[in-house]
Amino acid sequence: MKPIAVNQHFDFTGGEAVAHQVHGFATNLAWEDVPIEVRERVKLLLLDLIGVLACGSETEVSRIVRQVAVDHYGPGATSATLPFDGRRVSPTGAAFATGTTIDAIDGHDGHRLVKGHVGCGIMAALLGFADDLETDNGTELLTALLIGYEIGTRAGRVMHESPLTGPQYHSSGSWVALACATIGARLMAMDVATFRHAVAIADYHGPRSPIMKVVANPSMLKDGSGWGAMTGVSAAYMARAGFTGAPSNILESAPIQPYWADLGQNWEVLNQYVKPQPVCRWAQPATQAAADLKEHHGFEAADVAGIEVETFEEATLLSQRIPNSTEEAQYNVAFPLATLLVKGQVGAAEVTDTALFANPEIVRLAGLVKMVVRPDLDHKFPAERWAVVRVTLRSGVVHSSEPTEARGDPDTMLQPEEFRAKFHLMAGNELAQEEREELIWLVDSLDRRPETWPRIRQLLNGRRSSGE
Repeated sequence: MKPIAVNQHFDFTGGEAVAHQVHGFATNLAWEDVPIEVRERVKLLLLDLIGVLACGSETEVSRIVRQVAVDHYGPGATSATLPFDGRRVSPTGAAFATGTTIDAIDGHDGHRLVKGHVGCGIMAALLGFADDLETDNGTELLTALLIGYEIGTRAGRVMHESPLTGPQYHSSGSWVALACATIGARLMAMDVATFRHAVAIADYHGPRSPIMKVVANPSMLKDGSGWGAMTGVSAAYMARAGFTGAPSNILESAPIQPYWADLGQNWEVLNQYVKPQPVCRWAQPATQAAADLKEHHGFEAADVAGIEVETFEEATLLSQRIPNSTEEAQYNVAFPLATLLVKGQVGAAEVTDTALFANPEIVRLAGLVKMVVRPDLDHKFPAERWAVVRVTLRSGVVHSSEPTEARGDPDTMLQPEEFRAKFHLMAGNELAQEEREELIWLVDSLDRRPETWPRIRQLLNGRRSSGE
């Protein structure tokens, strides 16, 4: 085997200048200088993440990781409260548990080109930092969340588009760690030298999880967002304490420096997608197409004798087995499609109700699904995700959809009232009606009434006094 040269691919010429630019953006950005469309989108994304967090807190995954955080990442000189739990742990433990809790229900936002999720990890980091640093200015926290989206999206694109990181498809945790460290730099008012160390540590220690293994074998591992958040939060505290790191490949390497040139000009937060359904985004073009067919032609699930889905290759690699767990239900294509045809919707209840996994009609329809890679649709991935669904009825009639994308992409974004309706559905079991209505108002008015953040945090602490 040919030995690898020590300095192969490590050209940081110009890296210091880029680090200064990114640091300046992260530490100097003022909310009032952000376009109104961007500000409004950040608030809607925050509301969406709160809803998914509330829903995720009801899962077995959340129960496990919250207890692990209490047992192994307890509070010390720093501490934060576990959302919808009430117990105190370290900020790193809170970021781990909160990120994993959001990730437990696959309903959070994402970005097509990063093939993953920015909001999940940065929300977890933000809550941990804000609690420990006693940062309760809502405008400042909205700004920090926006910075996380801008840094995280670019870091994810570098990870998946640059030859420096290799051909493997890594989980969101691998790159969102840099965004979490940058949020820490903002809230800790780091100088540029400390900031460079923080992102370097996050880059070096970010979990390079091979996500396609989990696509093929769904489990509680999911997208690694909790580990990425924990890594990024740890990196910020380590850098503040004086720990050093080598320059960040993702930030300072010469070949990828152009990714950072448009900070503050091209707002990547507007390029996030928002999921109408809590299942893998790759499955949603097919479920959208099936929903459209059912609505247009008015057939019943019992009428269906065959289902064919033409789509991109990655979607065909999702599980087509009948699930035995919520993780298998979410990383699936046949089950949500069949559930949509039988139940008329795919929400949190549909992917967590184990009784549905044995529903005879859902099992029958899922068994009919045939997945086919269509070359023209495959060529468009990941920038575009399309599917064509062909339903054959018992009568012999065939209904075929047009090539379909899922709603919630940047050009088919959900309307504000749809964000609110989704929030009520996702948070309905954890928060009372009046609490949900209050949270909607609080988040919407947060930049006009920044002093209301403590009330938001109080509601996020939930009604539990323990992890039970």
